[in-house]
Amino acid sequence: MQKLRILIADDHEVVRRGLRHILEEAGWQVVGEATNGRLAVEKVEELHPDVVVLDFTMPELNGLTAAREILKSHPKTEIVLLTMHDSEQVIREVLATGVRGYVLKSDAGRDLVSAVQAVVQHKPFLTPHVAELVLEGYLQSGARPVKYETTHLTTRELEIIQLVAEGKTNKEVASLLHISTKTAEAHRVNINRKLGLHSVSDLVHYAIRNGIVAP
Repeated sequence: MQKLRILIADDHEVVRRGLRHILEEAGWQVVGEATNGRLAVEKVEELHPDVVVLDFTMPELNGLTAAREILKSHPKTEIVLLTMHDSEQVIREVLATGVRGYVLKSDAGRDLVSAVQAVVQHKPFLTPHVAELVLEGYLQSGARPVKYETTHLTTRELEIIQLVAEGKTNKEVASLLHISTKTAEAHRVNINRKLGLHSVSDLVHYAIRNGIVAP
């Protein structure tokens, strides 16, 4: 029987090393590593892993946006998102992308193997504390759908928000995304219009508030 093939994406070497140890101890094959979200998307295209263990907070492309891109082009790839965020808003946005696994980094040693085992069977896995938050929020909302601030933004707009919040110029954004500088500028104008923002400072605050970049 072929070993499960896993890609690890995290911008901290010590974390990647720890994750690799846990996964290989479980008998699985780590086929590659990525140090940012954009590289994770490229590595999925190149390596076709069965599962991606994806950090939420990464440079260039955060885990949520990377997950959207991965699942759009490789819908059969399963994703376990690792995060320090336990807010109900972030959890709901992650689940809305189709990600089945959500594990707090503090629980990875205990829950990561179980999460991978669940998602490869196309079953959801939430760290117990996260599951409690989701259930509590569901009951309090009366099962009504909840819309959050980033849901009306496109994946490309989320990419640009993150890059600008990380200090990239329009020219640098254009180069990274393989678009023209004018197109990057047009996206910036559209983002500001949609969100009612008036400055780069406003955009950075928005990105931090919505978990697009780390504070």
